[in-house]
Amino acid sequence: MGYRTQNRRNGKKMGKLSRKAQRRASAPPQMDATHFAALFSVSRETMQRLEIYRKLLAKWQNSVNLVGPSTTGQFWTRHAADSAQLLALAPNNATVWVDIGSGGGFPGLIIAQFWAERPQTDRAIVHLVESGARKCAFLDEVIRATDAPAQIHEGRIETLIKERPAELAGADVVSARALAPLPKLLEISKGYFDSHTRGLFLKGKEWEAELAHARQFWTFDVDIVPSI
Repeated sequence: MGYRTQNRRNGKKMGKLSRKAQRRASAPPQMDATHFAALFSVSRETMQRLEIYRKLLAKWQNSVNLVGPSTTGQFWTRHAADSAQLLALAPNNATVWVDIGSGGGFPGLIIAQFWAERPQTDRAIVHLVESGARKCAFLDEVIRATDAPAQIHEGRIETLIKERPAELAGADVVSARALAPLPKLLEISKGYFDSHTRGLFLKGKEWEAELAHARQFWTFDVDIVPSI
């Protein structure tokens, strides 16, 4: 789904948004590595990187709350596939992706595992914005272990965009998952957008109520894209 929005309060133009709705029947309820690789046409090298990621997530989850405890064993369905589906919604020429509130790295660090196969001349990079020091330590270990094209920015979302506008402002894509209700999400992420930026925001069953609330403060068009 996509949207072009204008903030009624300050007239700031933003880019496009994507949003999660109900599940399709195309993916099994519990997906394993084989199903995932087939669904997204994943190369052997990327699968190897993702397997490293999966093992590190399971290891770190014992001491750091990276994902919901009940979803730790559902890496391929709840985390990898949920994140990888955004690749098809990003602009074809996207090279700068900013993932805000990255937490355990979803969706941003999954995107980076796929982008690791892109030519170095593309200079493609995923910026991971996360305020938690321990979560940043986890993200750093995954990046080093997989050689993913990603950079960590530790700090508050609203503060970092003011401190590092050259790196973070005007990205091709801005993404977030399970971060905040849509009105607040638009408010804290607005500095990362310019007229070409596309926002890909994964949302759950309350998306309609959040959308209605957001329209009280923002003017935008939106495309609803069902999740796999």
